Amino acid sequence: MAARLAPVSPSGPTPRASGARLLLVDGHSMAYRAFFALPVENFSTSDGRPTNAVFGFVSMLTNLLRDEQPTHVAVAFDLGRTTFRTAQYEQYKATREASPEAFSGQVEIIRQVLDAMAVPVLTKPDFEADDILATLSAQGAHQGMQVLVCTGDRDGFQLVTDDVTVLYPVRGVSELARMTPEAVEAKYGVPPARYPELAALVGETSDNLPGVPGVGPKTAAKWINAYDGLDGVIAAAEQITGKAGQSLRDNLDQVVLNRRLNRLVDDLDLPLGPEDLALRPWDRQQLHAVLEQLEFRTLRDRLFALQPAEATGADLGAASALDLVDIGTDGLGTWLAGRSRATLGLDVRGSGAPSGGDAWGVAIADDAGAAVAYDLAEISPADERALAAWLADPAAPKAVHAAKQAWHALRGRGLDLLGVVFDTELAAYLCAPDRRGYDLADLAVVHLQRELAVDGPGAGGQGALDLELDGVDEGRRAAVRAQAVLDLAQVLAGELADRGAADLLTDLELPLQGVLERLEDAGIAVDDDYLALLEGAFDETVRTAAQQAYDVIGREVNLGSPKQLQEVLFDQLQMPHTKRIKTGWTTDAAALTDLFARTQHPFLEHLLAHRDAIRLRQTVEGLRRSVSPDGRIHTTFQQTIAATGRLSSVDPNLQNIPIRTEEGRRIRRAFVVGDGFDTLLTADYSQIEMRIMAHLSRDEGLIEAFRSGEDLHRYVGSRVFGVPTDEVTAAMRSKIKAMSYGLAYGLSSFGLSQQLGIDVAEAGDLREDYFSRFGGVRDYLAGVVADARTTGYTATVLGRRRYLPDLTSDNRQRREAAERMALNAPIQGSAADLIKVSMLGVDAELRRRGLRSRMLLQVHDELVLEVVDAERDEVEELVRTQMGEAGRHVPGRPFEVPLDVQVGIGPTWHDAGH
Repeated sequence: MAARLAPVSPSGPTPRASGARLLLVDGHSMAYRAFFALPVENFSTSDGRPTNAVFGFVSMLTNLLRDEQPTHVAVAFDLGRTTFRTAQYEQYKATREASPEAFSGQVEIIRQVLDAMAVPVLTKPDFEADDILATLSAQGAHQGMQVLVCTGDRDGFQLVTDDVTVLYPVRGVSELARMTPEAVEAKYGVPPARYPELAALVGETSDNLPGVPGVGPKTAAKWINAYDGLDGVIAAAEQITGKAGQSLRDNLDQVVLNRRLNRLVDDLDLPLGPEDLALRPWDRQQLHAVLEQLEFRTLRDRLFALQPAEATGADLGAASALDLVDIGTDGLGTWLAGRSRATLGLDVRGSGAPSGGDAWGVAIADDAGAAVAYDLAEISPADERALAAWLADPAAPKAVHAAKQAWHALRGRGLDLLGVVFDTELAAYLCAPDRRGYDLADLAVVHLQRELAVDGPGAGGQGALDLELDGVDEGRRAAVRAQAVLDLAQVLAGELADRGAADLLTDLELPLQGVLERLEDAGIAVDDDYLALLEGAFDETVRTAAQQAYDVIGREVNLGSPKQLQEVLFDQLQMPHTKRIKTGWTTDAAALTDLFARTQHPFLEHLLAHRDAIRLRQTVEGLRRSVSPDGRIHTTFQQTIAATGRLSSVDPNLQNIPIRTEEGRRIRRAFVVGDGFDTLLTADYSQIEMRIMAHLSRDEGLIEAFRSGEDLHRYVGSRVFGVPTDEVTAAMRSKIKAMSYGLAYGLSSFGLSQQLGIDVAEAGDLREDYFSRFGGVRDYLAGVVADARTTGYTATVLGRRRYLPDLTSDNRQRREAAERMALNAPIQGSAADLIKVSMLGVDAELRRRGLRSRMLLQVHDELVLEVVDAERDEVEELVRTQMGEAGRHVPGRPFEVPLDVQVGIGPTWHDAGH
């Protein structure tokens, strides 16, 4: 039987001579199956919208288009539960549960995708999608088409003929059985036309149609074949013996009703016929935008591969208009001289890693549609000299995509890159900071309606972008990318101006890019021998903690298996249950930490120690893999990841080096001062978020708290609790600290109660007491959300905007999440602005004074520098000055509170802490 129900073959059956193949999809049926096939917790956007049904449906459709190669396609949807069938039988499908909340809204998103793909969607009042499919399949077969019906409803089997095949899901929506006449008869013992007769006798649970008690598919098929169909069975009901015969006679009315209801209507009056369903070119920009919002990057690439741009008539960019000029050997200097004052688009192909970068090709385009391209392994000496001079000329303006990576690639080739006046990656980020990525290919589609396909890794963060045209060599492809960068720069410049972000690019992010290039190039020295010792120590802790956990329960289990941990914790040890999840009771870190706080059980103590040690060991392992031949780690700082404007660190991530535990702090001892320098210096802001809160809210009490020089949380606590500062207890101070930072991050009374371990009422009272003393904070927090709801965005002290369209969403969860972002973004974003201003100031002063000391890292609100002894006092003074005065750069209203800077000195990062 399995052979007859084989999955759809990758290539599909051979089409008829006419070549017309009609694909019909039951929209609701397949969307619902996709929802339950894919775990909702694994498919959601970054803002929490579930997308599992959409992903499964679109993925299935992509496979069908690829494998079946239909010439015509349509999707049918139900309009609701009320149809002519419910009018005849009120209980029809009445037992079906309401759609899960996470499913709601996903069908509408599927329809948006189908609209962008120009796939017709059909509905019909009072009828089901099955009836639409039946009508179109009958019409298509009559017109000589081969028809494929994709549905999870077995009623569709009655449509199967030599001309109509049903694709029925066997597993989820990824494996489909090809139900031909032979397959239906082999499975059910009757031909397709008589399948609904069998279903009338057996019943259909999903439709709430009861069958004849005691009669299964085999008995039903036996009767139908023996009496030549259901009419013959009914006519011979009195002759059928035994309990089954009596049961049939007792339920004849239901059988007749079942047959009437499961008969699909195949003669509906529809606005479109099969001839109107021919595949049409997609609206590629609209489809790209929808899939980008859904964060379906890989699925998008699969879809676009099915319908190349040239097949749709989509704009291939400047491929046809671009003039890839042949200026001959040694002609580059003259070509560049003729464009000395113009901004040129630059594309760099190569590896843009901070350590070991290399460039192997460049292309340069002008705004007249002319371009040149070079393979750096074959460029003539004269042209290489001209290229090097132009690249290093700060007065020669250049537009680049992800210029920092291009800088590293060129530096590996011995070339410098200066004069970058526009970076399309940074500009796109400032325009839309919540996007998941800023690849050049994506931006070209969105802003230029031009497609560039990905062709392997390359410099500039966008991959080696390739225009898929036969006969177009790599030089032309690079030239097309260079021109796309130049065209994007012009478009994005206008968008930056509209968003008030032009100064952020030219005065902050672009200059900072140069600082980060030097930080990444310098790296930070590490003691690899010490890291090796740490790795061994953490590995021993892992083994010891595991054995101690086994000793408590008297047996060995897999401490990494949630299933086995659930059995130990809740069955063997009978501990209180944690949060219920799909696979049982959660055993995540937060839940187990809370459980240990409540039970103090030794098994949990050793389990948590085991997990911590594994995490620390993995951190050390990652660091050791990242040590370059020069004995230093060269992390990459990303400017376009965090929507708030904060920098991110990757490969490796040096911002997640643990600091809150002594075990974690041991890792920081591995970061040491390098050869030629004498010490590390660290400097960071003290309570920067609360100082920003004071400035933004203009609350006189909070401003005075900072101006007084007293401990902030004791000062605030004395006013909230009505006691002198010296009587503020540690518990009071802890509550006030949690309250202050909680307000800055949109923490509710419930969240505060959870954090402090107090009831919600007490947390609410504490919140009200706080606001009664610091009314400016209350007014600011209320006003920032209201203003953002009106304008659509929040802004930092430097005008960095974050757009929050969900502030007006009908979905409560999304709206509340956006409100928390509106509270948080100005504070976190302003902190990011200030540390960036500080970095620019420190770097400029170090270079202006000709000092050897240099910056190495930025970690959140902290700077790490490598210093020579002779310059130590001077470096400390300039760092304190530049960081402390960063608030003076805020336009309109300079900071009203002092920015306190703490400085530490030591031979390791740990020792330089403070």
